[in-house]
Amino acid sequence: MERSNGIHHVTLITRDVQANVDFYVGFLGLHLVKRTGGYEDGQQLHLFYGDGEASPGSLVTFLVWQDGAPGRAGLGQVSEIAFAVPSAEIGGWLVRALDRGVPVQGPLREFGEPVLRLKDPDGFIVKLVGVAEGGSENAVGRLRAVTILTGDAEETAAFVRRFGYEPGPVAENIQRMLSKNDAIDVRNAAGYVPGLPGTGTADHVAFRAADVAALQDVETSLSRLNSSPTTVHDRKYFTSLYVREPGGTLFELATDGPGFTIDEPPGHLGESLFIPPHDAARAEDLRVMLPQFALPGEPRLPRRDLPFVHRFFTPEEPDGSTFVLLHGTGGSEADLMPLAHRIAPRSTLLGVRGRSHEEGIARFFRRLSPKLFDQADIRSEAEAFEAFMAGAISGYGLDPARIVFLGYSNGANFAAAVMGLHPAVIRRAILLRAVPVLDPLPEADLTGVDVLPVSGQQDPFGDDASLLVQWLEAHGAATEQHSVAAGHQLTADDEAIARNWIRARI
Repeated sequence: MERSNGIHHVTLITRDVQANVDFYVGFLGLHLVKRTGGYEDGQQLHLFYGDGEASPGSLVTFLVWQDGAPGRAGLGQVSEIAFAVPSAEIGGWLVRALDRGVPVQGPLREFGEPVLRLKDPDGFIVKLVGVAEGGSENAVGRLRAVTILTGDAEETAAFVRRFGYEPGPVAENIQRMLSKNDAIDVRNAAGYVPGLPGTGTADHVAFRAADVAALQDVETSLSRLNSSPTTVHDRKYFTSLYVREPGGTLFELATDGPGFTIDEPPGHLGESLFIPPHDAARAEDLRVMLPQFALPGEPRLPRRDLPFVHRFFTPEEPDGSTFVLLHGTGGSEADLMPLAHRIAPRSTLLGVRGRSHEEGIARFFRRLSPKLFDQADIRSEAEAFEAFMAGAISGYGLDPARIVFLGYSNGANFAAAVMGLHPAVIRRAILLRAVPVLDPLPEADLTGVDVLPVSGQQDPFGDDASLLVQWLEAHGAATEQHSVAAGHQLTADDEAIARNWIRARI
């Protein structure tokens, strides 16, 4: 294979899109050159940073697992990335890191070059390497190196050679592999723990291929080698070949073209959110579900530390009303956003994630059996939710008189329980497939509360839906009960009923 031009990009995983943008754009000075829905998971935001031209070799990309579980750096992973900066600017970058509160070590020397070791907001190690030419006093340059942790350094280094790298210097347990433009540092970490995927870790490193023909040549070569399975994908901006090296790290070979200017002109890269073509049918829903963020200098909501994981969606022309969304069993804070946006297009959406977990899936309270619920857990979570709403109203400046709660299944049951235990919290609610879960149902003054309960005529869990309505009405709530020809799942009828109901109220 012809000697490589080096690294195309590195892809990492973050749990906080706003903090990520603030670090990589606001601190490191990279450009946001593309924002898309994920090709493997359309509900996952994918951000690309690089130089102003989105040049291969300058790119670091992030899969956004918003408020996702942290991973663990270990064997079979990229553990560090390094950007080039001018050697004379190392001191200035150190001062800026200290001023911004960025964790930093150094300057150190690695392979004869001055190095600062930083940690990004997820704790991933980002090195700034002083070189003769690279970056500026305000922005890092192209990728200088990545470090791979492996339990079989000899095999990993041999596999890296297949992508055009040649052995360079050795320092302690690191074999440096060199291309024309950058380096792969193969670190012998035999006996260390395996890496676990999650936020704060790397997904893969990608090398450059001139074109699809070159990529196909490598695929043929790997097939003869009987390597790990390979897959090829059209990523719109480049074509990709994926393979795992013997130590377990995921490698990608990515073509230089067609590049990032095929759907945005130079000078305007990263301004629009693009949805992959195979998700075109649900593009509008995905645009509502994907987490929003602000670039440095743009207006943004304050960040509040509240008891529940939550996410906002702000429409282009908000009308001052807010929908608080409570998902069903196994859902997330984004699940109901498309439905709520269709019901009330100008409402700000506040999705909330339940904190009780059942075999790894999120709920708002524990259940002991399909129809037996943990009463203590309901009460403690309802109390925490009362505190959450008080903090959200004051912290985000929400108008309590213009808040509507939309709950589905477990989330609707939880909303009804909050109404019984803390009547002042929820005054207007749409409850989809709700049943009573408190035992006994409490006495509560619900005078002035307005509720839209919608049940499914074939809902296997809906036997007690009428009991909830009777309790609401007996305690002073106004209800407009509806029943749709459906089971537990939601239908277009639910949306139409909710839209008609809400028009007279916000």
